[in-house]
Amino acid sequence: MERVNQILKHPVFLREQERIRTFEKERIYCGHRSEHLLDVARIGWIMILEEKLTIEKPIFYAAALLHDIGRAIQYETGEAHQLAGIPLARQVLKDCGYEKEEQENILEAVRMHRTYPVNEKNLAGVLYRADKKSRACYCCESEPLCNWSVQKKNLNLQY
Repeated sequence: MERVNQILKHPVFLREQERIRTFEKERIYCGHRSEHLLDVARIGWIMILEEKLTIEKPIFYAAALLHDIGRAIQYETGEAHQLAGIPLARQVLKDCGYEKEEQENILEAVRMHRTYPVNEKNLAGVLYRADKKSRACYCCESEPLCNWSVQKKNLNLQY
């Protein structure tokens, strides 16, 4: 987990987390700060273990930590965060010692985390599912105001 801890301390990651925190200061709905990223990482890791998948922990955690890194850019420019974050994530992964093939797999998962087929058993599929399951709608005060459909909301604890 050494490389994962390097991500958590990387200046670009820290800067973007602070920018997201600033943009979401008044947000009443689910946020995209480090708590969400760690929820995604831990839920996804549970899925990987339960489904006996062969995804390495540092690879999944990197994808989970970086999947929303473009969120502040989206707030500023309107560009989709899953695309806006790719150059930032690439730099962080490179600086933290991820191999080229690992980087490409992680970046593909980041790129696809909003649209990937839910039943896929690969890195992108688990990231997609964990991201959606990380939302605690069952105990959220803003749930009645949320624009997520009832079918999409997590009204029962699963992970």
